[in-house]
Amino acid sequence: MCHYPRLPMPVLFAAQYAYAGNATLGAMRAEWGVEAVAAPGTEVDPGLLQLKRTTPGNAMLDGETMRIKDMPQARRLGSGRRNEDYNYRRGMSSRIVFDDQFGDLQSGLPADAQPYPGAAISSPAEGSAEAGSELEQVALDTAPPQLQTPEETDATTVEAASASFIRALTGALYLHAGSAAAKNFHRDHVLSRQLQLHTLFHFTHPTRDLSRLCAREGFEPPVARLISETGRLSRTPVFVVGVYSGNDKLGEGAGSSLNEGRVRAAAAALRSWYLYSPPDSEVVLPSEVEGAVSGTKGKKKWKPQMVDIGEIVT
Repeated sequence: MCHYPRLPMPVLFAAQYAYAGNATLGAMRAEWGVEAVAAPGTEVDPGLLQLKRTTPGNAMLDGETMRIKDMPQARRLGSGRRNEDYNYRRGMSSRIVFDDQFGDLQSGLPADAQPYPGAAISSPAEGSAEAGSELEQVALDTAPPQLQTPEETDATTVEAASASFIRALTGALYLHAGSAAAKNFHRDHVLSRQLQLHTLFHFTHPTRDLSRLCAREGFEPPVARLISETGRLSRTPVFVVGVYSGNDKLGEGAGSSLNEGRVRAAAAALRSWYLYSPPDSEVVLPSEVEGAVSGTKGKKKWKPQMVDIGEIVT
């Protein structure tokens, strides 16, 4: 958000998943050479990713087919939504409030789920007599959990287990080596991967969105103008169209018709607006000044970062 303050929320969710989603972390596990094997028991062999794999289903047998809304993956129990029906409408606001960090549905989680067996929970009555007894009970419940047998282990996929392994490794680095080591690990192995952000955009009505954007920002209404053309009377004509706001060209696109070129030019203008990035000298991440004291050498000085008014919602 500091480097691209105008990114729409759907693109931000997609970019986060592309960088740190299960598919990407699973590819990282394979690139590191960590082999996935079946869990033999309570003993753990170093250097191997041991998991209990899910049993593959077979929907081709008679009487074994299931409707999508009846499948366990489609249930929304514990998602935190007021209406957990199968076909309940999900909007972008609900994805931000109720869903996970990637905007995906958190299904199958109980409302009182804890990170691990015996995890401590916060006490609502702080400072009261009951709070002391609750804290003592929590201390008794925080004993190290017993190792699970293969029968008690939950089945999962290789992709989900690989993502859990990478995230656990990052947490171990943060816990034992500090935040600096975790940041360096994240920069070297996650942020070093290339992602073409412009390919994540998908506009349904780019000309309308561009008109509303210009009206909101106080620009002159956008006008499409033909820049060049070739082969108008042939089977493969090419029209280069530009979208202008006054004397400023906002975007340019080529298409096999005038209308296609106009739509592509409007989409290019919207991408150039949303992909705006301030200079690197003006970008200061909050974590870069964490723990800095005024006058400390070698630490960056905090600069207020740009906060955009938001995307165009149509």
